[in-house]
Amino acid sequence: MRTYLSAALAVVVLVLLAVLVPLSALSAWVDLEIDNTDRYVAAVAPLAADPEVQSTVSDLITDGAMKQIDAGPLQSTVRDFLHEAVMSFTTTDAFQAAWNAANRTAHEAVTAALNGNTGDAVTIDLAPMTEQVKQNLEENGVLLANLIPVQHTDITIVSADRADQFRQTFRWLRAGSIWPAVGTVVFAVLTVAVAWVRGGPGRRRSALAALSATAVAGFGFALGALVLRAGIAVARDRVLSGVPDSETGGAAAVYDALTSSLRTTVWIVFGVGLAVALCAVLGRVWTARGVHGGGQGGQRP
Repeated sequence: MRTYLSAALAVVVLVLLAVLVPLSALSAWVDLEIDNTDRYVAAVAPLAADPEVQSTVSDLITDGAMKQIDAGPLQSTVRDFLHEAVMSFTTTDAFQAAWNAANRTAHEAVTAALNGNTGDAVTIDLAPMTEQVKQNLEENGVLLANLIPVQHTDITIVSADRADQFRQTFRWLRAGSIWPAVGTVVFAVLTVAVAWVRGGPGRRRSALAALSATAVAGFGFALGALVLRAGIAVARDRVLSGVPDSETGGAAAVYDALTSSLRTTVWIVFGVGLAVALCAVLGRVWTARGVHGGGQGGQRP
């Protein structure tokens, strides 16, 4: 009976940790990165050099400009020239600065959209970059550069319907802050402590019970990390499925940049959890042998 109860409790602990670990990581991620402007900008800053982002930005700025430019039979030639000029600009330090400025401004809109009540898409406004492109081309004497309109041109990161689906979850995660992570660690420690106390008479029996609980907790953390990794992948597919095809590359790059720390957390928690579990299993085997050896030794004449 005791064996069945122990097995049932082990399953309960595994399931709870498989749920608590990803929720804890997500809550801490929202609090420490998504809600923090400096960390948010630092996460997406390297994307200024990402080919997918550069291509998406160049396409959107060029398409917006060509709506205001009528070059007659040379329309296609002018478009190619302008697109090449914009692509060239995306490799400069000025573009990096404009990208950072646009994302710093966008961060307030991103958090407001995720924390709001109605269906607005989460976007990055390219107007500051368009202004920099126009200024750069004008300084270099490029014809028709003065006709480029500086207007709101957005990269969609999360579509309006997807944002509505994520809002309630985002509010709960933001409210939780780092406390779910603290609670998860406390729960694991208490699980081991209770196992030690209820392990039975003798220090070695208590140690065996505590090592078993430690192994279960370690495997629970590792399992929770895998659940988080699967959740990140599923959320990525759902987010990108609502983004226009022309902007999918840029949106995917932004999503991957923002979740980079989460993916790193996955492998750290998985590795540490698995290592703790395996060490606990080996420790239990060694301790169990000591118990049996001591018992057999005590029966010898």
